[in-house]
Amino acid sequence: MKRDHKKKIISKNSMHPKDTGSHQVQVAILTERINELSKHLEDHPKDNHSRRGLLMMVGKRRKLLNYLKGSNKKSYEGLLEKLDLRK
Repeated sequence: MKRDHKKKIISKNSMHPKDTGSHQVQVAILTERINELSKHLEDHPKDNHSRRGLLMMVGKRRKLLNYLKGSNKKSYEGLLEKLDLRK
């Protein structure tokens, strides 16, 4: 992921100008990386090392989303809608 692209994702999902590590930002960055890696795996179906990394990222995103769901339900639902994730 390019640095400029990552900055755009952070700015779209941040809660304040210096926010780079909130749960919403982390989920958005992980979602983008997951989407890129999914495209890679369509072209390279035998790349099992990347597949393991993808599964680990999906698990990490799931944990962050579960935490967000428990702590701030409104923010959780808004993030799912914004990132077009299903739950």
